[in-house]
Formats: sequence, structure tokens, C-alpha cells
Amino acid sequence: MCGRYVLTSPAEALRRLFGFVEQPNLEPRVNVAPTQEMPVIRQRRTPAGERTLQALRWGLVPPSAESLAGGARMINARGEAVAETRAFRTAFRRRRCLVPANGFYEWRPDDVTKQPYLIACPDGAPFAFAGLWERWTPPPSSDAAVERAYVDSFTIVTTAANEKLASLHHRQPVILRPEDYAVWLDPDAEPAPLLALLKSVPEDFLTHLPVDRAINSVRNDDSALLRGTMLDA
Repeated sequence: MCGRYVLTSPAEALRRLFGFVEQPNLEPRVNVAPTQEMPVIRQRRTPAGERTLQALRWGLVPPSAESLAGGARMINARGEAVAETRAFRTAFRRRRCLVPANGFYEWRPDDVTKQPYLIACPDGAPFAFAGLWERWTPPPSSDAAVERAYVDSFTIVTTAANEKLASLHHRQPVILRPEDYAVWLDPDAEPAPLLALLKSVPEDFLTHLPVDRAINSVRNDDSALLRGTMLDA
């Protein structure tokens, strides 16, 4: 499961890691929530295969959807079924992306105090979730058609949590290694090598610690909430 995440690294650090062609200005985000627009990396279908960074809506909206509302329920895609599930199988075959992040949050299911935990690399380094994206064209009669011709949206692929994180939640997002970015973004990749990437990271890759309960509200997105953590700038 991944219902909130963090992206605080400067744009230039992300460009060095992911190799996208733009030079964007990015504001740090410490409490990213579903339906918000966030940057993802995609690969163009050109001979050079350039990587590009663009803002997409979090919560995949299938092309057949009647409205954007359905995307709020599709913020995650189970890796074990992503090749067969109707909502995700075409995106898995043709439209994969990298979702840059510095960490994500989880809440213990049985914790009535709703204590959030930040999960991140011990050094706070950025990484990439495995993502899928789709393009939705609003019906001509809808209000959305007045605002834009199409909406690109994404979902984060999940897998079974490793033993270290299982105490927080039984699922975790798929985090790709830099050497696997090219395979995941390759529009012509075969399913087998892609499915092989959908696994949990080693237990020493991530660490976790409790953070301010103000994170529970999506309205709170202040870097002060991460003070004293591995992402404290």
C-alpha cells in the first residue's frame, strides 16, 4: 500500500539520477496525497528514447471511465496481478513510468492513535516507485472537457512487504534500482523481465520512524513536519 509519499530532492539531483531532459522548478512536497498532480518520468517513443518529466494526476483513470472520480480508488496496482487486471494490463504492457520519491508513509492497521511512520532510505536519498500511466479523454459533454482535452494519470505498483516493513503494513510500493530504470521504461520490453522487477527491496534498503501526527491531514505539507528525520534538510 502507498497512500501518501514525499518528494523533497531538488530538481537537479533528480535529473542526475533519472536523466530526464527538462530543467524544471520543483517545490518540495512532504505530504503528497491521491488526486494531486506530481512529476513522473516517462520515455518517449523516439529513436533516442529521451526521458521526460511531467506532472500527472495520482490515481489512474482508465480510458473507459466516465469521470475522473474513479481514479481516487486506483492509486495502487497489485504487482502480482498487474499483467491481467483489466484496469492496468494495457498500461503495464505499454505505459510504464518512474515515480520519484524520497519516502512514503504508513500507519499500523491496529493503531487507534493513527501514528504515521516515515519510510525512507537511511541517508534520505531519492528513489523511484514503479508506476503505470494512462490517458483519459473526457466525454464532450463533461465539465472536464471544458478544462482540458485529456488527463494523464498514474498509479504506483505494490508488492508484498519485506519482513522489516510487514509490522507496519503487509504491502509496500515496488522500488526500482537505478540499473532497472531502462528496462521498466522500455516500451518494447517483454512481460517476463518486467514482472521479475516487482518485488520488495532488501530489508536494509529502507528504515522507518514515527513522525508528527499532523501528517494525517492532507492539508499539512510543511517541511517542518520532517524535522529530526532522515529527510530533515
